[in-house]
Amino acid sequence: MTILIIVLGMILVITAVAALYVKQLVSAIIIAGVVSLIGSILFLLVGAPDVAMTEAAIGSALTTVIFLFAWSRIRDTRRSHDTTAESGTKEEQHD
Repeated sequence: MTILIIVLGMILVITAVAALYVKQLVSAIIIAGVVSLIGSILFLLVGAPDVAMTEAAIGSALTTVIFLFAWSRIRDTRRSHDTTAESGTKEEQHD
């Protein structure tokens, strides 16, 4: 059991560092959710099932969903601004 905890702890650290170096934001969000899920498994293994359930529900699921929702809203806003900027440039060229 101790070896499993150590291995999961190492995977947790490696995955957390990977989230820092990923270039795409959506990949970093998903990796952060995986880090939280691994953390919840570790809490379960050390005998804290209540903390594990809370971490899985809030840390892994809810936070990841909120971040993905915010990311999609930012992406949509950027697209609408880019479209507005392009149409404004075309109108200026016709004048």
